[in-house]
Amino acid sequence: MRKKGWLAGFVSLVLITGVMSGCSGGGSKEGADGANGKAASASSTVKLKMWGGVPPEAGPQEVVDSWNKEHPEIQVEYVRYVNDDEGNLKLDTAIMTGQDVDLFVNYSASQATKRVTSGAAADLSGFTDYNIDEKMGHEAENWKINGKYYGVPTTKSSFFVALNKDALDAANLPVPKDWTWDEMMEYANKLKKGDGYGFIQNTEPFVDPIDSVLSKHGYTKPDGTSNLDHPLVRKWLESLNGMMKEDKTTPPLGEQLTSKMPVEQMFLSGEAPMLNIGAWLLRSSNNFTDYPRDFKIAFAPVPRLEENAADHMTRGGLGDYISINSNSKYQKEAWEFLKWYADGGMAPMAAGGRLPASKDADQDAAMKSMLGDKGDTYDQESLMYVMFDNKTPTYVRTVPQEVMDLRSQEYEKYFLGAQDLDATLAAMVQRHNEYLKSNPKK
Repeated sequence: MRKKGWLAGFVSLVLITGVMSGCSGGGSKEGADGANGKAASASSTVKLKMWGGVPPEAGPQEVVDSWNKEHPEIQVEYVRYVNDDEGNLKLDTAIMTGQDVDLFVNYSASQATKRVTSGAAADLSGFTDYNIDEKMGHEAENWKINGKYYGVPTTKSSFFVALNKDALDAANLPVPKDWTWDEMMEYANKLKKGDGYGFIQNTEPFVDPIDSVLSKHGYTKPDGTSNLDHPLVRKWLESLNGMMKEDKTTPPLGEQLTSKMPVEQMFLSGEAPMLNIGAWLLRSSNNFTDYPRDFKIAFAPVPRLEENAADHMTRGGLGDYISINSNSKYQKEAWEFLKWYADGGMAPMAAGGRLPASKDADQDAAMKSMLGDKGDTYDQESLMYVMFDNKTPTYVRTVPQEVMDLRSQEYEKYFLGAQDLDATLAAMVQRHNEYLKSNPKK
C-alpha cells in the first residue's frame, strides 16, 4: 500500500510539473490574449520556423537576421520551399505530420483556402491589436476566407510581361500600356529570331488569362453549371496552342515541363525578348553576378483576352499571405513576428520585387531597396506604371485547388496533342460539374 501511495504521489507530481512547465513556457495556442501577453519567459528562448518560397539570399535571411538581433527571446529560422506543386506538397506534408512549421507563406488564395479547410491555418480574429483592413487597405478583403483572416497579405503583388527594351526599339515597337492577347502574339512574331522564341512564361502565371476572364464573368453560369467552356477560354487555348505549334513563338508545353526550362535565365541572357512573370523577377534581374545582361528591361501589363478593356481584370492586388500554423505551440510569438514583418521588417524583400503592403511601412526605402544601384537598367516609367499606376481592377486567384488540378490535367492533354480542343473543353466542363455537385457550396 505504501508503495502504491508513493507511486500515485510521484505521478501527481509529474503531472503538476508538466502543467506548470506548460504554463511557464511562453507558448500558447490561444490567440485572444496573445497580443497583450508576454511573448516568452525571460529564462527561455522561443524558436520559430517560417516556411516561404523565396530563396534565403533574396531577402528572407536578412529579415530574420534583423529580427533575431533585436529579439533574443524569440529566434526565427527561415525554411525555403519551392512554390510549385512539389514544393507545396512538401509544405503541406510538413504541416500534416507535425514537423516544425510555425508560420508559412501562401502564394495563392487557392492554396490558402485548402490549408484553412484542412485546419492548418489559425484564425487570426482573436488577435485584436492589429487591424488588417486598416493597415493593408480594401484589397485585403480578397484574402478573407469564410469572412475571416487566416493570414496577413503582406506585399503589393504585381504580374506583368517583362520586355527587352533594346529588342523593342530595334523592331520599332512601343512599350504597351494596354494590349490584347492578339497584339502580344504579333509582338512575339516580330521579335522572334531564328529558332528562338518571342514569348516565354513561368508555369505559375500560365493560366492567368483564364482566371482573368472567369474572375470577371464567373466560374459558373447563371444556372450553376461550369463556365470552363467560356468562349474566351476556348480562345486562350486555341491561341496559345497556335503559338506553340504553328508560329513557334513560345515553347511547347511538353518541352517546358520535361526540361524544366529556366525561363528567367533565358530572358535575362537576351535569348527571349518577352517573359510573362511576377515581381519576383527583380531578385534575378538585380543579380548581375549570376545573370549578367546588357539591355534595359521594360514592363507591360499582362495582355487581355477581352476586346473591351472595361471588361478586363488583372491578377494582382496583395499577395504573400502569411499564416500561423494552428498547431504551433508559439502562436502569440509568431503573431509578434508577423506584425513586425508586415509593418516594415520585410523591407529587404523589396530587392526581390516584394514591396510591403502596410501603410505604415517605409515605401520610399522599399523602392530604393528594390532597384538598388541597378535603377538605370530598367525603364522606370513602365515599371512604376505596372506596379502603381495601372488602374485595371485586380483579382486574387481563389478557384479551389481541385478545380485548378482538373483543368490543368485536361488542357495539358490538348497542348501535348493527346486530345482535341472540343474534347478538352467538354472534359473540363464535365469534371467541373461533377466537382460542383460534390461541393455545392464551392
